[in-house]
Amino acid sequence: MGVYTEYFQKSKVFLYPLLKIRKGVTHVPVQTYIAWENVYSIEHNKFFCEYSTKMTSDFKKFAYNYLHSHKLFEDYIELNKNKHLFIFDFSPIMSDFSRFIVGSYSKFSLNSKIDILDFFSTQEKISSYVDGFLSPENVHDKYANVLGVDIELIKNIYEVCDPPNIEKETLINNSQIIYELLKKSSISLIK
Repeated sequence: MGVYTEYFQKSKVFLYPLLKIRKGVTHVPVQTYIAWENVYSIEHNKFFCEYSTKMTSDFKKFAYNYLHSHKLFEDYIELNKNKHLFIFDFSPIMSDFSRFIVGSYSKFSLNSKIDILDFFSTQEKISSYVDGFLSPENVHDKYANVLGVDIELIKNIYEVCDPPNIEKETLINNSQIIYELLKKSSISLIK
């Protein structure tokens, strides 16, 4: 195992598996977020899944079975004909959400760690990285060796995966807000 240095969407790896939607379902989000610019900040404990697909009967069935009926489901917003946003309230697992925000992945609850590892269990390479992120003490020596630094430095830092980049984990799409504002402030020409 090497050291993974590229940025990856942390919410896809550490939060999406907490929805317990089994791997291999017909639809997966194209992107996930933890905030929505000018709508929800990270303090709202929301998790966003953006799907890019037409509203076919297949997608409707998937959305009903896995998203709308989910215990954490809060809202659905059609961003456009082919973009759908599902909002989940992560307040019931706020402690792990808060740990996620600061990059303390090793401090996730045992149940969350199990859910995340189960989700990636069929992908050996990814699974080994994720296991190291959740239990960094098991890979401190490998990271110290690959990075050519003293193991004590790695042990002091402890986490081996950087915190999420809040900017990259924030949805920037204000078309829905503009639409809602125009709808609320429009003047009826019929009356």
